[in-house]
Amino acid sequence: MEIYRVAGEVDVLNDAAEIPGIGVLPVNAFLLRSAQPMLVDTGMGMAHDEFVKSVESLIDLTDIRWIWLTHPDRDHTGALLSLLEAAPSARLVTTYAAVGYLGTDMHVPMEKVFLLNPGQTLDLGDRTVTAFRPPAFDSPMTVGFKDNKSGFVFSSDCFGAPMASREAAAAEDVSRVGDDALRGAQLLWASIDSPWLSLVEPAVFAAAVDEVRAFAPSAVFSSHLPPAVGGTDRLFANLTTAAGLEPFVGPDQEALMAILGQIADIPEQAAAPVPTTT
Repeated sequence: MEIYRVAGEVDVLNDAAEIPGIGVLPVNAFLLRSAQPMLVDTGMGMAHDEFVKSVESLIDLTDIRWIWLTHPDRDHTGALLSLLEAAPSARLVTTYAAVGYLGTDMHVPMEKVFLLNPGQTLDLGDRTVTAFRPPAFDSPMTVGFKDNKSGFVFSSDCFGAPMASREAAAAEDVSRVGDDALRGAQLLWASIDSPWLSLVEPAVFAAAVDEVRAFAPSAVFSSHLPPAVGGTDRLFANLTTAAGLEPFVGPDQEALMAILGQIADIPEQAAAPVPTTT
């Protein structure tokens, strides 16, 4: 896990997931150093211990006041319960539907829940943040926010893009990625993460993107992209073209067996028969 600070106010806790045939997907959580410090997401479950230690290296857990859950997917909730227990003053900022979803997998301490819907604001002492639904998402429970003091936008999965290497996934600014490479990677991720975009009228989606563009963000912090400090226009321009994209279709079982056969000797009797498809 890589840790670095951006713009003096945001600590990035950067992990990554290698996806064969796709690239290396950044998996970011953030610590917003407001008067009432707020952690944004809690990492991947498989990195639970390392994530908790990384947060402890940045802040005394008793000082965390808020944990903003952008949505309850496993790459965002890895250390959620541990941190809620270890941070006695922390409240979980999420939605009613997300609490219900979390409750199928864990016991959510309801006394620590703070429900906030898109359009509502939260006071962090020295600033307020306003919740919004990003234009692209893989969960209907996704809620990002705009920091009304700094102009930072935290967009959850929206604007994500797999990178070419672990080094690129850990970059401290996406400006290091060329225009063509970034556009291709953003559109690939949109086709994977938001396959419903194939059903959306381009003009309707462009209007949704423009609603966030109108925030004029000074920086965009995505869960799955290196931070974009300034120069955010190309993120919006790329995403706007995602409407109508064909959804990503991954390898089928036959292709998987071929891939496995290239990287390991699989005994013939261990290979499951490949169903006939029509």
